[in-house]
Amino acid sequence: MLETEMPAQPPATADEVRERTSEIVQTLPKRLRQCADYVLKHPEKIAVSTVADLAAGAGVQPSAVMRFCQVIGFSGFSEMQKLFRNDYAERWPDYATRLERLGDRNGQVAQLLLDFVGAGHKSLNLLAETIDFAALERAVTLLKAADTIHLVGLRRSFPVSSYLSYVFDKMRIPTVLHGAPGGLSSESAIRTGDVVVVITMAPYSEEAVQIARHAASIGVPVVGITDGTDSPIVGPPGETLWVREVDVGSFRALSATLSLATALAVAVGAERSR
Repeated sequence: MLETEMPAQPPATADEVRERTSEIVQTLPKRLRQCADYVLKHPEKIAVSTVADLAAGAGVQPSAVMRFCQVIGFSGFSEMQKLFRNDYAERWPDYATRLERLGDRNGQVAQLLLDFVGAGHKSLNLLAETIDFAALERAVTLLKAADTIHLVGLRRSFPVSSYLSYVFDKMRIPTVLHGAPGGLSSESAIRTGDVVVVITMAPYSEEAVQIARHAASIGVPVVGITDGTDSPIVGPPGETLWVREVDVGSFRALSATLSLATALAVAVGAERSR
């Protein structure tokens, strides 16, 4: 398909947008290719950004974003954004909707517990089957040599980063727990020789992503713990560890994520004690 041609039908899902973009990205002229690259790397931005925001992120004029939307098959940006907003709302509904999805289990604590235990088992088995052990070893090597380990996990991921802070502190390993109290940023504390651990899952924390990008911009390695290849923290210097949590009615526990984080911390402590 030439870049000037529009598909007969627009994509029906956000995944189809990504697939179609991946298929044609190398055939596009420079500015549209910049748009495509940005959409592939930051799909979470589409639902919440303006045309001007996306254009600035991609380093192009707003007209290029509009043209890209048309090449993908949409009449304009608003049509593409509506699809991504619907997809976002379906995957990550508000808590009232999540409770409704529990159906007959809502309020039945015994069944809820069994369901979450089952989801935890599936998540742990998935972690054991899919973890990249070589990447895990490289992450341990990075953290072993770090002057200070910066821990970034906000909102749902904060229990993981705070637990890592606790474990590292008990092992007398210097850490900084980033939580932005009062809206203050701790980016200035990141120095050459440090390593940043960023834990973020879809829908990704913009604050955590910003710290990861800042670290990468000054050459500080990032150990990312995340859940998908389209995660916005994939790509900085460092290592990425993948973990997926099986949900119950769109509620996700942290069974696999905490197990991975604990193993990582204990391995770092063991290496440092040698």
